[in-house]
Amino acid sequence: MTTARDIMHGGAQCVRADQTLAEAARMMRDMGVGALPICGADEKLSGIITDRDIVVRCIAEGKDPAMMKAMDLGGHLHCVRADDDMDVVLKKMEQHQIRRIPVIHEERLVGMISEADIAMGHREGNHLTDRQIVEFMDSVYMKR
Repeated sequence: MTTARDIMHGGAQCVRADQTLAEAARMMRDMGVGALPICGADEKLSGIITDRDIVVRCIAEGKDPAMMKAMDLGGHLHCVRADDDMDVVLKKMEQHQIRRIPVIHEERLVGMISEADIAMGHREGNHLTDRQIVEFMDSVYMKR
């Protein structure tokens, strides 16, 4: 059984809820990622922010990314547990049409799964079938 832990990219870093969107954007640039989990003062996962969120919901609306906080755009959070089977991970990503999902263990962030991680897991033989990959791609990309 392939689990979320087998596919995830470990070492994910959070942006703090009280950090600005400008700081979040710099973190994304420096890490080469398009999304960051948001963690509260208790270090527990409380949201996720994407580069698209910053552009569409802040800059395009004339707001100041140096003043707006990460949690202002946090929104609803979907995550999976590290020991969840990949069927659960794929189903959740497909159902909510999301391309990245945080992975938690004992209420703490332990990694992220992106569509690239899914593709790499498939190539590396982590027991994802061609059918699972096609259904995932169709669900996330074709139903928008």
